[in-house]
Amino acid sequence: MEDSAYVIDTFFTLFAMTLIILMVPGFAMLEAGLVRSKNVSTVLATNIMIYAVASMAFFLFGYSLAFGDFGSDSMSKWAVYLFQMAFVGKAINIISGGISERVKIIPITIFTAIMGALIYPLVVNISWGSDFLADTFLDLSMYDLAGSTVIHSTGGWALLAAIMIIGSRRGRYKNGKIRVIPASNIPLVVLGAMLLWIGWFGFNGGSVGSISSKESADLVALTIMNTNTAGLSGAIIVALLMWYKYKKLDITMVLNGALGGLVAVTAGPDLYDIYTPILVGAVGGLLVVIAVPLFDKLKLDDPVGALSVHLVNGIWGTLAVGIFASNGDTITLWGQIKGILVIGIFAFVASYATIYLINKFLPFRADDDDQQQGLDLSECGLESYPEFVRN
Repeated sequence: MEDSAYVIDTFFTLFAMTLIILMVPGFAMLEAGLVRSKNVSTVLATNIMIYAVASMAFFLFGYSLAFGDFGSDSMSKWAVYLFQMAFVGKAINIISGGISERVKIIPITIFTAIMGALIYPLVVNISWGSDFLADTFLDLSMYDLAGSTVIHSTGGWALLAAIMIIGSRRGRYKNGKIRVIPASNIPLVVLGAMLLWIGWFGFNGGSVGSISSKESADLVALTIMNTNTAGLSGAIIVALLMWYKYKKLDITMVLNGALGGLVAVTAGPDLYDIYTPILVGAVGGLLVVIAVPLFDKLKLDDPVGALSVHLVNGIWGTLAVGIFASNGDTITLWGQIKGILVIGIFAFVASYATIYLINKFLPFRADDDDQQQGLDLSECGLESYPEFVRN
């Protein structure tokens, strides 16, 4: 019986890991659809390099820093590693879309290596991992099942640092006005968002950690159902708001509303009843609608809305656990706030310092001529749509 549970949990974890890896093409397709056609090959190459380099850096250095030695009694230790490895690239994928259309591949790849080997593992260490800070002077009691803060806000803070250093796309803000830059391929945006949505079932469901008993199977199913419900709610509230305000349905905003709801519920889908995710996801969608134009007013150029989806809703989702699932003992609102602050400050400062130093020696930003021509030729030497006229 013990061997059966070991095998079932190993298989479950490997299956969840596979769903999470589906988020790699999810991010790639979403970003490829939202940028202009002249930058698509660069976006795709960046996403593949992030997956490869972040995973290798985590394998060689990051995992041991985050968790200590490989080991597990309940399932294969290699399955545990692979599941955690699948997470690391997601934090960095958040950055790639938000600085697309003006960033070079090599500098962001160097940052990816440092993020995967050092910055992200240290965040994991003080939250999910071996927790050397808690053993010394920091008692971080934040509850974050699958990473509203640990993954999504960490990536969001790093993205904010990157945008502040790299700046906006050429011509995005001119004479006090915001220039609208349309997406190149809406079907790819839909495909990418839906792959991310499906991947979230492994992201959150797999984080429960076991499915080999009746109780754990029920908890996994509840977690996945609550995850899906929040995504549905986020999409619906944004659709209603878009129709009320413009009498039109902007599919990119509706999808970002769904993703915002999914980010928001990620901290505690295993803790909620079946109705709370409706509210958590709806607030997540509403925050996307508020935050996207706000960041534009602040001239923080984010082509895919990643700050609004991941940073803002990562914070909201972590707070939501303290609001809706506080038990006065292990989970408190103050514990959630403290976790947000500690991880936010560390992730932003570490990312800003790292990107600033790399940028001094190897500039992240492509020059205006390359941005005008499109980064595909200068960065990749080939275009995704060579028969199209570049805009």
